Order: sequence, then C-alpha cells, then structure tokens
Amino acid sequence: MLELSGVTKKFSIFPVVKGVSFTVKPGEILGYLGPNGAGKTTTIKMLAGLLEPTEGEILLDGKNIKKDMTAYKARVGYVSEQSEIYPHLSAQEYLLMVGRLRRLPDAPLREKIEILMTLFSLDKDMLSPISSYSKGMRQKVLISAALLHDPDILLLDEPLSGLDVTTGMVVRDVVQLLARDRKMVLYSSHVLEVTEKICSRVIILHHGRIVANDSVENLRNLMRVPSLEKVFGELVVEEDTAAIARRIVDTIKTN
Repeated sequence: MLELSGVTKKFSIFPVVKGVSFTVKPGEILGYLGPNGAGKTTTIKMLAGLLEPTEGEILLDGKNIKKDMTAYKARVGYVSEQSEIYPHLSAQEYLLMVGRLRRLPDAPLREKIEILMTLFSLDKDMLSPISSYSKGMRQKVLISAALLHDPDILLLDEPLSGLDVTTGMVVRDVVQLLARDRKMVLYSSHVLEVTEKICSRVIILHHGRIVANDSVENLRNLMRVPSLEKVFGELVVEEDTAAIARRIVDTIKTN
C-alpha cells in the first residue's frame, strides 16, 4: 500500500500542498482532481521521488520511501504532465535508454519496444527524432516508457493529453487491466468523465487541501448531484462559469 501521511510541500515559505493524507491500495485506481494550482502535480512529483516533502512522510508497505529511494523508484512508473523528452533522440533510442537505466535485458527490451511502438502506431516513426513528433506521439512514448518495467505503482498526470480518441480509450483500458493485476494507480486528469468511469475512488484537492475523498457514487449521493463534474463544480469552482462564458461571447461580438 502507498500512503501519504500529513504531507506538506512549501516553496520558500509558501505551502502548495497542505497536510495531505491518503492511501492507494493494490488494485485501486485513485482519481486525483483539482483546479490548476491546487497542488496535484506537486503531490505526484513527491510520489515520484522528484520532490521531497517539507513535512510528513510517504510510505510504501509501511516503510518511508526515503530509506531506499532507488528501490522505491524501481517500482514506480510516471507519466508527467509535460511531455518534455530528449528531442534529438528517436523513440527507440529514448526507450532503450530508459530500459537500460531500469536494467532490463537488452534483447527482450528491444522486442518490447518494437511491440509497444507498433501497438501505439509509432512503428513507422520510431527511428525519427522526437523533435518531429506531435504532442500525442510524444505522449505515447512517455506512456510506453512508464510501462516498460511493469511497475507496481503507476503515477499518471494528465495521461490523455494530446492523444486521439482511440488511443485515449486504449490507455484507459490499459489502466483498468493493470489495476486488475493489483497495481496501485494514481490518476490525475481534467477529463472528469473518464475519471468517473475508471476510478474506484476520488480525491478532490483545493488550495492544497483535500476537500473530498470517497467513491464517485458516494460523492454524487452526498452532494445530491448526478455526475462527478457536478460534484467538482460544487466543491471547487468559485466562479459562475456560465456567466463568464456569456461575457466572453459578448466580448468577441463587440465591434
């Protein structure tokens, strides 16, 4: 089980994540939602071992991950929100580098890369530099890199960004299959309808604090609204979005 206990992250004196505690169990897909600036990506970077909590601790199977960060990272697959990868490398070169850093045997690694690139329809472009790729193509490479070593923990920060509808459906199904295989999945996304379909539980973060932590069904019933989007709106949306939309339309019509 992956656990955050009283985790706070400050940049200078400013807290971005404030006393966050939750668990992700094997076989669970936990949705992690919140508006921009809520602290979602900062939390995920701490879970990925890229940032260290200012306060609190992160535990895996009851042990603080700081005691053996190398062993912990070996069990983690991470898809970041920004698809920034070495532009001068081809997809094949990048995935070979990642696999070798993971100490995967070379021959099976090459075979796995070829299969993944074919399944993601990148086989004809896998030798081209990543600088020539679209955002969606780069995202497919990042997802492949996160899955190469069959991680126990999968951290997904806007994993569908830039993907076409078909690939998005494939990724959604992959996540569900991995959960059935007892993986621990943290899924952060702005695509609420997908989150509602695949997540067994949802956390909503607002101004760095958890404002909801429950199953989608329980949250809908508690808030007496029909969808996760409505729950999200009730808890964290502070503006009248319909009024803002109307003002935008009125503004662009003004001569």
